[in-house]
Amino acid sequence: MTDTAQPAPVVVRVLDRESPAEPGLPALLAAYHLQTEAEKGAAVGDVSALPARYRREIAEPRAAFARDVVLVARSGGVPAGSLVLTAPVAGRSEVKRLWTVPELRGRGVASRLLTVALDHAAARDIDTVVLSVWKWRTGAIGLYERLGFAVVDSWDDRADLVCMERAV
Repeated sequence: MTDTAQPAPVVVRVLDRESPAEPGLPALLAAYHLQTEAEKGAAVGDVSALPARYRREIAEPRAAFARDVVLVARSGGVPAGSLVLTAPVAGRSEVKRLWTVPELRGRGVASRLLTVALDHAAARDIDTVVLSVWKWRTGAIGLYERLGFAVVDSWDDRADLVCMERAV
């Protein structure tokens, strides 16, 4: 018997300073940071071993991203992913902390988050959206390219980081 069930639609909630807290956000940020540290070869056992700046984001996302816009995706009523779009500086905003729950990958969660972020940027007269991604995240790089991002000269001196941008 073939499973013909369609995936639950992805609903993205835009959080800003006035929005009520999103209870699933700290877990999404924790998963993002734990996975990233593991991929960089610095795996840690739990959140308490992450660098202080990451622990602050997880513990107090509203304070950590007070000037930014945070997007949280839900699929079937459960947190499915997150994305932070930084406050614009000189017409540019940055995509950070894009994460999709591993079990929900391939269902359009990241695409939906990015599309909402780009629409949000366009509505606020942001000219360019930039991002950086580790070179081993080839699936993410492919997604970014499909959505119109192009590799640019790096603005970050960390090895293995690919910098990309897209006009809005």
